[in-house]
Amino acid sequence: MKTVYVLNGPNLNLLGTREPAVYGAHTLADVEQMCFEACARHGFALQFHQSNHEGALVDWIHEAGQLHAQGELAGVVLNAGAYTHTSVALLDAIKGTGINTLIELHISNVFARESFRHHSWISPAARAVLCGFGVQGYALAIDGLARI
Repeated sequence: MKTVYVLNGPNLNLLGTREPAVYGAHTLADVEQMCFEACARHGFALQFHQSNHEGALVDWIHEAGQLHAQGELAGVVLNAGAYTHTSVALLDAIKGTGINTLIELHISNVFARESFRHHSWISPAARAVLCGFGVQGYALAIDGLARI
């Protein structure tokens, strides 16, 4: 059984209470359940993580990279939060592991928001980018991984 890593960056633990007009009312626990159900539909195992610390995200990408090297990774869904716009370390981790099935995810449409959110350090290493579908984007990303 292949595994999907769903990785969430800073402040995503505040889903449901943080700017609900932008991010909606669903909690991170709700998102995890959606991801579990989407993975179950496709016969994938799920590793679901959130951290406010960049290094933890890098470590989980390395873990996913080990599964990728063993042929056991279905892919990674990465909502890096604000690190999307600042983290060369995440880009280097993705490129360094050779993961070629990473989907960059944003709950909101970042292109309809502040201009600093329009640049992504993750996109050059991503297979696809999904934004603006709300938390339903997580299930869409997992569905996409199943089709790759």
